[in-house]
Amino acid sequence: MDWLQAIILGVVQGLTEFLPVSSSGHLAIFKELLGVEASEDLMFEVTVHAATVLATIVVFWKPIVQLFAGLFKFRYNDETDYICKLLVGTIPILIVGLFFKDQVEELFSSLWVVGGSLLITAVLLYFSDTVARSKVERENTARGGISFVQALLIGIGQAFAVLPGLSRSGATISTGLIAGVRREVVAQFSFIMVIIPILGEMVLALAGGELAASSTGLLPLALGFLSAFITGLFACKAMMALVRRAQLKWFALYCVTVGFIVILTQIL
Repeated sequence: MDWLQAIILGVVQGLTEFLPVSSSGHLAIFKELLGVEASEDLMFEVTVHAATVLATIVVFWKPIVQLFAGLFKFRYNDETDYICKLLVGTIPILIVGLFFKDQVEELFSSLWVVGGSLLITAVLLYFSDTVARSKVERENTARGGISFVQALLIGIGQAFAVLPGLSRSGATISTGLIAGVRREVVAQFSFIMVIIPILGEMVLALAGGELAASSTGLLPLALGFLSAFITGLFACKAMMALVRRAQLKWFALYCVTVGFIVILTQIL
């Protein structure tokens, strides 16, 4: 992978991690277009994912600082309650990572899976937007605006989103909206929740020696990280505004279009 390919893939990751169009699916598509092997270097993907985590921390630094401040009061309060719900939401993807990692990684070489999953993402986005619009706005009585059951359901959505082409943000936000969580609450919960598994993946990659075994040079890794971070900042802020304005149906249309194009390229 050269430096230009790294920048392009970093931009793709940064934009699509937060927008509900699937970062994994778009990385697979652009790797195919750029002639980069799908499984050439997992360390690059871990690096650009880490960049989007940093973008998340920058955008949500105030609530994150509040969470840690509340945690170190060493009593059960709103902050510790929220952290517990984040941990509950992480359980499903932890199970997938522990028991199905190899099977999931095999799917990343299939553009058939990417195309089909993009179509599923489109259905989820359109359905959740429709359901949320039809519901009468009511105050969620759960602490922090989200219950433990809702947190678990959002976590299940995140676990299914390990499939390339099934958008993580799209799956989690859609699941939360269908479960009755208010738009601004589910968007923030979804983005903060992803910090835990991606940081865990980064630690495991470093501990497993993947950085030392990386076939990508330090310059492409650094450029990929930087481009993913900058575009991730923009996409995260944009997505928060779009979720509040109920604009998910346009992303559904985009996912349908790209999904069919990907499938057609495999047929023809």
